[in-house]
Amino acid sequence: MNSRIILMIVVFLLMPAAFADGSPPALPWDSLTPAEQNVLKPFADQWDDFDPQRQQRLQKGARRWSTLNQEQRSRIKQRFSRWRQLSGEERVRIRKRYLHFLSLPPERRRILRDGYQRFRQLPPERRRELRRHWRNMSPLQRREALGRHLQRRPQHRLQDRALQPRQIPLRVRPNLHRTPRR
Repeated sequence: MNSRIILMIVVFLLMPAAFADGSPPALPWDSLTPAEQNVLKPFADQWDDFDPQRQQRLQKGARRWSTLNQEQRSRIKQRFSRWRQLSGEERVRIRKRYLHFLSLPPERRRILRDGYQRFRQLPPERRRELRRHWRNMSPLQRREALGRHLQRRPQHRLQDRALQPRQIPLRVRPNLHRTPRR
C-alpha cells in the first residue's frame, strides 16, 4: 500500500470522535467574547440547543457585525426587514437562484455582476420599462433576447464560448471534477 494512504488511515483512526464526521465542536456560550454575546443575546436561551455549525455561523456573523459602521448596519437591518416580509415561496425561489448563481463558473458570475451594475446605472424609468418588458416575455422570447444580446456583444460571446466545456479540448478543460451546468 502507498505510504500516503497508510498515513491517512492512521490519522483518521486517531482523530477524536467529535471530529470524525467533519463537524466542528460545540461552542459554549461562555467562550464567546462579550461583544459577540451582546450581538447574539436573543439566542442565549437556545444557544446550547443549536448544532455546532449554526453556532459557528452565528459567531462569524456577530464578529462581522461588530466591524460594520452605523450606515452599513442600518442598510442590513432594512434588507432583513424586507426579507422577513417575503412569503416562504419567494424566499425559497431566491435561495435557489442564489445557489444556482454560486454554482456558475467565476467568469460567468463576473459577467452577470457587470451586467447588473450596468442595469443599476440606468435611469429608474428605463429600468422599470425593461423590467415590464421582460415580465411580459415568454421563456422562449427571453432566451432569444439573451441570444441576440450576446451576439451584439462580441466579448461576451467569446467568453461564453470559453465557458462551454464541450467546446474545450479535454487536455485544456479546467476543473474536470465539476459537472457542467446547462
